Amino acid sequence: MPIPFLDLKAVNLEQGADLEAAFKRVLHSGSYILGAEVDAFEKNFARYCETDHCVGVANGLDAIFLILKAYGIGQGHEVIVPSNTYIATWLAASHCGAVPVPVEPVEATYNLDPARIEAAITPRTKAIIAVHLYGQVADMDTINEIAKRHGLKVIEDAAQAHGARYKGRRTGSLGDAAAFSFYPGKNLGALGDGGAVITRDEALAEAIRMYRNYGSRVKYHNEVLGFNSRLDELQAALLNVKLAELDRMNAQRARIAARYTERLASVEDVTIPVVSSWADPVWHLYAIRHPERAALAARLAAAGIGTVIHYPIPPHRQPAYGGMQVGEGAYPIAEAIHREVLSLPIGPTMTLAQADQVVDAIRG
Repeated sequence: MPIPFLDLKAVNLEQGADLEAAFKRVLHSGSYILGAEVDAFEKNFARYCETDHCVGVANGLDAIFLILKAYGIGQGHEVIVPSNTYIATWLAASHCGAVPVPVEPVEATYNLDPARIEAAITPRTKAIIAVHLYGQVADMDTINEIAKRHGLKVIEDAAQAHGARYKGRRTGSLGDAAAFSFYPGKNLGALGDGGAVITRDEALAEAIRMYRNYGSRVKYHNEVLGFNSRLDELQAALLNVKLAELDRMNAQRARIAARYTERLASVEDVTIPVVSSWADPVWHLYAIRHPERAALAARLAAAGIGTVIHYPIPPHRQPAYGGMQVGEGAYPIAEAIHREVLSLPIGPTMTLAQADQVVDAIRG
């Protein structure tokens, strides 16, 4: 049988009856924007992340952007970002008018290398965005210590790390604020777009509540130049259903990842993920590296196995950032990762037998 990269239909049908009940509840409520469902989800997700405030927004990019905006970061400022990440991390800084300043990752974990951060800090630096890439947690204590010395904000891009832990603490509780995406393929995925900001900072949460809703706390009274970036009632209701099963779904991902790690550790030319001793990842992706990625992906496709490249082109090599005039080789670690990385199938409905089938196909 073919093995899709991620069978979203199967994932959602596992909770189909509860999702349908939530849909009907919203349908019959007559309230569709910033009502009881959003309020309930915000409370539940803040509690899940072991922090104080959650503000639902339209998507993960908006979540990062609104954090930066609410902190007053903009024109003339710089924001440290990983060189190895999805472009949304950079776009948030750019859309604020700030300059994204790339810092290379630790090659073994793919996440921001704290040892390289201070060399990138200037008097214009205002924040560090630490991405928990692929569901692996960045080294947050070290990053926070650097930020404290330099008076910088620390923002978690936790779009791929719902439920991950660092030294026992949940993502979302590890910096000044955190941004989550609920894109359908995420560990906690909606049936459309959605996002959230998590923070202990009450003033920040209130500012983002204004910014997401046209700059308004009271209807038709606009205090700032705001935006329309609201998590809707339907997606909030569906996310509440799925949040109740998130830990179970993450546990199944972990079982699949453990089987991959066990059986791929000795396979020539395959570099498997490295997990730091202080990290408890949620395996949004199981990304391997292979020097002949295209050939491997083609062989797996011929065997009916879906793979995805996360991501084929690093942000600094994208046409969108052509104005940076960064030549090839400027960020060699990110470029090497993006040339070789390949994400294997993983998801909460996948079986160990399917994982074995994937490994057997890799072994050839």
